[in-house]
Amino acid sequence: MVDRWGFRIILATALSILAPVTANAQQAAAQYPFSGARTVMTRQPFDVVVDRLEKAIAANKMGLVAQASASRGAASRGLKIRGNAVLMVFRNDYAVRMLEASVPAGIEAPLRLYVTEVQDDRTNITWRTPSATFAPYAGDGLAALARELDPIIEKIVRDATAN
Repeated sequence: MVDRWGFRIILATALSILAPVTANAQQAAAQYPFSGARTVMTRQPFDVVVDRLEKAIAANKMGLVAQASASRGAASRGLKIRGNAVLMVFRNDYAVRMLEASVPAGIEAPLRLYVTEVQDDRTNITWRTPSATFAPYAGDGLAALARELDPIIEKIVRDATAN
């Protein structure tokens, strides 16, 4: 259970990475200044994509550690903005291995999937590959872990966007 302080940290972190996206998936990926950024455009409504991602995370035996959404927060205040959510994904056995390989790399966990509503019935999913996320940290163990996580995150996105 996350206490108030922990929730505030998670929410602040999630909100700090929110950025506007464009209708074109290639342009959307280009606006993220980090290596390894990937964007997939879907022709599904925002809420459907979030729901399908949640199910795909569980089906791929990963954990939805936390979720933050400025659009849902705005809606609770009576404001309407385009849908966005950050789904934070990880699993404890991976966390233990990550920390054994590099304690400083712990700041990168959980991995994030950023879901943004582009237009009605069009939604983007953006993430950084685990290999790119953990690349700045030394260690063969961490590189091996990232190589294991890359296809899992890809499969989560693929499963969530399959017709």
